[in-house]
Amino acid sequence: MSVCLFMSFEKPLNLIEALIFASDKSITEEEISQVLSELMEETIKIESIRKNIEQIRLKYLEMDLAIELVHLNGGYQFLTKKEYYPVINQLQIQRSRKKLSQAALETLAIVAYKQPITKLEIEQIRGVNCDYTVQKLLEKELISISGKADSVGKPLLYTTSGLFMDYFGINSTNDLPQINELIAENNTIGEQTE
Repeated sequence: MSVCLFMSFEKPLNLIEALIFASDKSITEEEISQVLSELMEETIKIESIRKNIEQIRLKYLEMDLAIELVHLNGGYQFLTKKEYYPVINQLQIQRSRKKLSQAALETLAIVAYKQPITKLEIEQIRGVNCDYTVQKLLEKELISISGKADSVGKPLLYTTSGLFMDYFGINSTNDLPQINELIAENNTIGEQTE
């Protein structure tokens, strides 16, 4: 073991901070414990990880930085503070090629609210073929294949992914707006007859 690596073990806070920073999605306490336990060849307890994470969170709160440590989707991730969202939004507008199309958003909403769901069920709700949209959502890792349905032909079942949670800044699908919150009572289709 190199001297440099040995010295870093004396600062578990820095190791945990580095793991959270380097992770492209939220990282759980269990994943951090696994990585550090393998590296140090001894069991690193979750309580110790949790205490260090809280110290890191407080450190970032005390410093006047644009980022903060956030508990998200069962793990931890560094995110930009909410007051900086307008500037980040502008960046996202400039990178519009990565934005989701209306069809992708509609399909993603259907999967989020009806999961697990087959492609045929998505198509029945949307009324159009969804092959391309489902493929793009799989490529972007916003949805994933969660198994096969028991119906004829054993079609694939789709659910939202952990990246979906990160992308929309929620911990679970329970954080999504309830459908009755989105529907106004005076919305109707066609003419009303008495």
